[in-house]
Amino acid sequence: MMQGREPPPVITIDGPGGAGKGSIGRVLARRLGWHFLDSGALYRLLALAALEQGLDLEDEAALASLAGRMPVSFPAGSDTSILYRGEDVSGRIRSEAVGAAASRVAALPGVRQALLDRQRAFRRPPGLVADGRDMGTVVFPDAQVKLFVTASAEERARRRVAQLRAQGQAADFTTVLADIRARDERDRGRAVAPLRPAPDAVVLDTSDWDLAESIAQAEAVVRRG
Repeated sequence: MMQGREPPPVITIDGPGGAGKGSIGRVLARRLGWHFLDSGALYRLLALAALEQGLDLEDEAALASLAGRMPVSFPAGSDTSILYRGEDVSGRIRSEAVGAAASRVAALPGVRQALLDRQRAFRRPPGLVADGRDMGTVVFPDAQVKLFVTASAEERARRRVAQLRAQGQAADFTTVLADIRARDERDRGRAVAPLRPAPDAVVLDTSDWDLAESIAQAEAVVRRG
């Protein structure tokens, strides 16, 4: 980037899994005509690659090395697909097992540092909507608008169960709820970039909203700037 030129604008959307931030972010990016970053996809891809290679999910050095060199790309014209070694793994990274593993590897400082530059490289004209856990606090602290989207653990579990069943997968509410609570605890308790709103973020609780209302509330914040 040329010296003296203003960097492209960024809207960050942080929050726990299942609160709706990804769906909100994709719609905002599409309506604005901006790029979209699903940072969680990078951690999920790392978890998938680690599981396939039989790596210890506590081996920080090995995971950080893999994060820095894993062959990942995002197809032109798509902000939701992710390619690993040329294969579209968008569906595979969304499994419950990969999600649980991603939560574990994301708690490792070396892994987060290894993926930092990759995430920041998504900041391209005309702008970026970035969805994650630490987009507004660590990755893009200078973002023009910061949202923190949350919902109760029970509501997020209900949404996840409905999603899994719609995909033809068996899902038990109690099990899913316990998994969500465990992930929340890991995300909030990690030493580096814990899950929390940025001091200047607007917090939106979507527990009692459907997706359309959640998007409308987020758009209202963006319009206010």
